[in-house]
Amino acid sequence: MGEYNEAFVAFDVAKKKHAVAIAEGGRSGEVRFVGEVENNPATIERTIKKLGKKYARLHVCFEAGPTGYGLYRQVRDLGHDCMVVAPALIPKRSGERVKTNRRDAVTLARLHRAGELTGVWVPDVVHEAVRDLVRAREASADDLRRKRQQRLSFLLRHGRIYEGGGHWTLAHRRWLARQSFEHTAQQIVLQEKIDAIEDAAQRLRRLDEQLRAIVPTWSMAPLVEAYQAMRGASFLVAVIFAAEIGDVRRFDSPPPLMAFLGLVPGERSTGDTVRRSSLTLAGNRRARRALVEAAWTYRYSARVSEALRVRLEGLPKAVRDIAWKAQIRLCARYRRLNATGKKPPVVVAAIAREMAAFLWAIGQEVAPS
Repeated sequence: MGEYNEAFVAFDVAKKKHAVAIAEGGRSGEVRFVGEVENNPATIERTIKKLGKKYARLHVCFEAGPTGYGLYRQVRDLGHDCMVVAPALIPKRSGERVKTNRRDAVTLARLHRAGELTGVWVPDVVHEAVRDLVRAREASADDLRRKRQQRLSFLLRHGRIYEGGGHWTLAHRRWLARQSFEHTAQQIVLQEKIDAIEDAAQRLRRLDEQLRAIVPTWSMAPLVEAYQAMRGASFLVAVIFAAEIGDVRRFDSPPPLMAFLGLVPGERSTGDTVRRSSLTLAGNRRARRALVEAAWTYRYSARVSEALRVRLEGLPKAVRDIAWKAQIRLCARYRRLNATGKKPPVVVAAIAREMAAFLWAIGQEVAPS
């Protein structure tokens, strides 16, 4: 073990077995492959305890992935440090063409010892449960959208085009109910698509009801209420942002939050030459999409609507002041950028970026309970 009595342990996680490697402390410490262990809590606990008897301190890491955060929580409960590594930020050699579980584990252990890995934020059990519900609701909404489009496409193939206005209004639903086909097979297809849409709509309503029932009991409920002071930040937008981002105080300032949301331009500069490209679109796409959808509301003049007035009731004055300042600034910025000839998606992306900064400021005023 030399003069260092610590070790950096890396798990290359998989569905059935984890590959384990260890790097002893110090630049000259040994890096070796330990072996593979079964993916079950008892086996992992024996492995960690066995290594813990040999080294005074263990620093464990593994890549974020479909196996979730169970390993992280188990290692922390055993009293050791653990990091969930961001896969996209792992340094990689461009010349490497061989990838195995053993090599990945050894590489992770070596990079962890060198301090070259970046960890992701790990939610607690309750926060993860709420986030799962939010994502299930999003998946249900996407499913409903696809089923509606499939029905419209089916009618379009047969020349049934609705010309009375927007789709899925009451008038459109009445028009859909009057559609019929002479052939039995086509009538069956139409009815099956109608039933599929109704089932998807009911599922979405159930998830919305559960979300509204659970969020008030959540520790992030004060933040969800405060976020809704912002124009465009409806209940759903606020819940998505809180569930995906967590406590914004983990970001030292707004720029890291903007970068996390992928709302900053890419850059490849050298010397005196500055080259910036389109937005990176890296990071959390769900929170980014919610902000972009909310940013469209700033194309109108600044005002407090009745719905917004209701959301502002009972909120601290500091939060209301930040929200009003944001509305005045963002509405003016939208008009100014639009007047210069910028395309609407570019304008909305700029508004969403600044909206994230104001949400960060609100998060500094309201702490989760």
